[in-house]
Order: sequence, then C-alpha cells, then structure tokens
Amino acid sequence: MRILIELPTWLGDTVMMTPAFENLVNNYENPNITILGSAISVEVLKNHSKVNKALILNKKYINLYKNARALKKFDAFFSFRGSFRSRVLKFFISSKKKYQYDHKKFQNQHQVIKYNSFINECLNLNLSAGRLFSDKKLKSNKADTKLIVGINPGASYGSSKRWYPDEFAKVAFELSNKFNIIIFGGPNERNFANDIEKILIKKGILNYQNLAGKTSVTELIEKISNLDLFITGDSGPMHIAASYEIPTVSIFGSTKDNETSQWMNTKSVIVKKKLDCQPCMKRNCPLIHHNCMKLIKSKEVIEAARLII
Repeated sequence: MRILIELPTWLGDTVMMTPAFENLVNNYENPNITILGSAISVEVLKNHSKVNKALILNKKYINLYKNARALKKFDAFFSFRGSFRSRVLKFFISSKKKYQYDHKKFQNQHQVIKYNSFINECLNLNLSAGRLFSDKKLKSNKADTKLIVGINPGASYGSSKRWYPDEFAKVAFELSNKFNIIIFGGPNERNFANDIEKILIKKGILNYQNLAGKTSVTELIEKISNLDLFITGDSGPMHIAASYEIPTVSIFGSTKDNETSQWMNTKSVIVKKKLDCQPCMKRNCPLIHHNCMKLIKSKEVIEAARLII
C-alpha cells in the first residue's frame, strides 16, 4: 500500500497532527509511506519508523505539476493542508483515493482532535487521538547536572501572540540561581532574543546561551527535549515541549488556548488574561493596546512556573 501524506506547513501544526498520523499509518499493514511538506514540517517526522521517504515541497505553482508528476502512483493521498495550493497539488497527484483536510469542517475543538477527526472520517474509523510523536533518539543524557530553563520569546504568527522581552528577561533573572538559561528563537526572532540577552548581561547573568537563529529544527527539538522547564508563547516550540512532556508555562494572548494549548502534558500551565477582546485571532492587535499581553507580568509567570517545578 503506497501512501503519500502532505504535512501541515507550520512546526506546531505538524506536531499536533502526529496523533492523527499515527492512527493513519497504523491502519495499514506494512504501508510504504512518503511524506511531503515544508523543510520545517518534514524534519519533525522524517525519522518516524513508518516513514520510507521524505520530500520537501517546492510550493511555487509553476513547480507543483512537475513535483506531482515526478512522484509515482499512490494508492492513497492524504493532505493535512486546506489551502488552494494544496488543492492544485491534489489534482495533479496520481492516486486512487485522495483526501484533503477542510478547515471549515472541523471547528471549535483542539487542533489535535480536528486532525484526528479528519482521519477518522477518511477511513471510517472511531479512534481517539493519542500522544504526540517524539523522537526519543534525540533526547540525550545531559552533561550538566544543573537544571535548564528554556526561554522562547518568538511567535511566527504575529506580534499579537508575542510577550515582551523585558518580562521574559525578568523571569530568566529570577530563575537564574537554580537554572541555566537557553534563549530560543527562529532566524526572524533574533532581535527579541538579543533584547533578553542584553538585559541579562546588564544584570550580571552569565549562565545563559542565546541560540536564536542558530539551530536547525532537529537541533531545536534535541535542545527542548532536554529542558527541565520551558517558558514560551503559543508557538511551534511549545508543542515540541508538549511532545516530550516538559514542564511548561505557556503565555496566551490573541489565540484560542482551547484549540492550540499543549496536548497531553500534565505539567503544563497556561497564563492569560480574560479580556472581552480575547481571542481576536489577529496577527496584530486591532485595538492597538495589546492588553492581552501587556497586562501579563513576570510575577504571574514565575508563580505559574513554581507550580510545576
């Protein structure tokens, strides 16, 4: 049984898709699985025991036809993306059966359940969503006996999801006696990480690493898997931490925590305000004030961290 699976584009969505992925691939006996997706999403699942081939998708429309025709015939094609581009790809893929996720069809539930409901519907199953996939091979034995806290100020979706560097720095400073500090972030989030680093330097804190923009996805997963505590906004790395059940404080502002909070992590605490304008789901605060984040102070996050460490 040859199966082609198109993964979600974003890191967090791909991690949240993994319980559905498990139910999908385990439904077949000895399937030949090819995954297709962004460079980021493919990294999450390329080492999965059931994956035979991993391909990075060139999303330019001019290349979709070439990419699809370069692939062999499949018995089934599943796309976890609902975009027009993916519909074009689906049209060109040679497969007996084709299924595509529809955002409008699955609403008002956790994203993990949305993806799992999609697979249940496709295959006429009634399976529950299990735990997130985590590559145990990436989790190593720490050389340092001191605890490690990860600080993740970035949020690729937009500024409305992003807490403030000075508040992150206050949390890091408060925890620095007990924890070594790792600052995370993608290539576009270096400025926020550097702002935190500057504050720590001013306060005389030296037991930190600033890894923003310096890690591959695989390296990021490895570093997060070995944390003792994670302080983060609603982001892809937050879901990686959930997959390894890392004690996590998640700071939510404009997004729906009932849909994108950590999945099956018993040591997870959410810090958020309950404002009338939440959740707006906008990339930037439409009311300008950004109170959903501005009103959250470091003291609240530190108190939340103490509940799980």
